[in-house]
Amino acid sequence: MRAGFVSLIGRPNAGKSTLLNRLVGQKLAIVSARPQTTRNRITGIRNLPGAQIVFVDTPGLHPARGKLSEFMAKTAERAVEDVDLVCLVVDGAEPGDADQLVLGPLRRHHGPVFCVLNKVDRVTPKSRVLRLIETWSRAHPFREVVPTSATDGTNCDRLLDLVVSLLPEHPPFFPEDATSDQPETFWVAEVIREKIFHLTHQEVPYATAVRVDELVERTGPECLYIGATIFVEHDSQRGILIGRGGGMLRRIGTAARLELEAFFGIKVFLSLAVQVRRNWRKDARALREFGFLLTS
Repeated sequence: MRAGFVSLIGRPNAGKSTLLNRLVGQKLAIVSARPQTTRNRITGIRNLPGAQIVFVDTPGLHPARGKLSEFMAKTAERAVEDVDLVCLVVDGAEPGDADQLVLGPLRRHHGPVFCVLNKVDRVTPKSRVLRLIETWSRAHPFREVVPTSATDGTNCDRLLDLVVSLLPEHPPFFPEDATSDQPETFWVAEVIREKIFHLTHQEVPYATAVRVDELVERTGPECLYIGATIFVEHDSQRGILIGRGGGMLRRIGTAARLELEAFFGIKVFLSLAVQVRRNWRKDARALREFGFLLTS
């Protein structure tokens, strides 16, 4: 039996969350076309015959500005610690430079490192993929450079095989039916936040945090009751989230409820409220309350 931990790191919008969902075989991380959607360390577990891979998705590597941004940067940088393998995920369609921002964390990891050239389905002409492989092979002594597409699954099975081949012999860390170590309240909050990203614009999604206040099963009729609060930084943002006559909040709630019902397999009653917590992204106490535990 092989088992181990594998970190996915890279720049914002490299497709790490989409890749995590593809490799685990289930949607665990929220996905948005906008950068810096992922804020926390997200664990996804893939059980295979004779192997268990614990993938760790992280916020995108970016210059830190503000307390929330600092938390995200620290989370991404620490993802190379105490893992068996690191996968640097690169946007093959817009690869950027192999600079200190992305290569720096790799130097603190003393085990094998893969370069995962993601989004190769969008690279044209296809001969450019070979040039990208050569470029990144020169940037760092990667054990493997693997072109993939998390969207259509290209080479994802091969990536899984390569990962398993490097895992140490070890009993499973989690039960066979586990897909993550995050609590249900975390996933509920993430689903709600994803719908905000999809339905609102500009700064509003980045200024929101979601706290699940209640999650209980009820009978008569049988349903899962969820009460959650969406926090924003300004009154104007609260107005946008609520919308005229409450229309936007209903759209967010309906989209989230449908996904949650599919996930939990039970009817969901979702109650949403919106509150203003001014400048919460700069407030260490608020960040801790919303699940961003800042540590030294």
